[in-house]
Amino acid sequence: MKLKQTLAALAAAATFSTAVTAETLSVAATPVPHAEILEFVKPQLAEQGVELEVKVFTDYIQPNIQVDQKGMDANFFQHQPYLDEFNDGRGTNLVTVTGVHVEPFGAYSSKIDSLDELQEGAVVAIPNDPTNGGRALLLLQKAGLITLEDESKITATPRDIADNPKDLDFKELEAATLPRILNQVDVALINTNYALEAGLNPSEDALIIEGSESPYVNILVARPDNKDSDAMQKLAAALKSDAVKEFILEKYEGAVVPAF
Repeated sequence: MKLKQTLAALAAAATFSTAVTAETLSVAATPVPHAEILEFVKPQLAEQGVELEVKVFTDYIQPNIQVDQKGMDANFFQHQPYLDEFNDGRGTNLVTVTGVHVEPFGAYSSKIDSLDELQEGAVVAIPNDPTNGGRALLLLQKAGLITLEDESKITATPRDIADNPKDLDFKELEAATLPRILNQVDVALINTNYALEAGLNPSEDALIIEGSESPYVNILVARPDNKDSDAMQKLAAALKSDAVKEFILEKYEGAVVPAF
């Protein structure tokens, strides 16, 4: 009896010790696929003494502001060109911890089945942030619909279009709103995370989509003061594990592609 009591006391002490020493790591993320991937690695991190707290955001501004102002430890929602543009524009100094996956960017429509069907003067909606707007225009250029003055400019805007044979009418809107206005325009260029949230299947519904060569790898982002912390490095390792690769391939069926 005494042995059982002793063992129970030791187990309780061990549990208490783990609870006390467990480190909390807060990460801001957009819902799909970022928050889903983070939720998947939670148990693995818990076994390593890291309690992962995931806070979901639906915009591309607050996750960076929260990390910069130390309201959150890290974020997971963006690619490097967007982070570079944000740092330059906001005077922040956020840094990449590791790359995780690519979300091929696509063009969608509820009115046509092919970009060949676009009529003169058709309305095309693109994201209004510089990097994703430029990404949309580069994809349309690849499809042969427009030509940019600088054919490789990743921050291009409609003002940088040199040739627009169909006189397409470009509307620049916040990325998160694009799925909701899909039936109001002829074509919308939508980030995959927002497409997935809206029930679109990029591999089946996109009229054109980026290939696997896309440079827009989604990254885990932190500050210089915490990017090398033990907890952050454990998260980075978990996000690049074989288990996460398998999870991404099975769950998203090509709509999200591992970058490792």
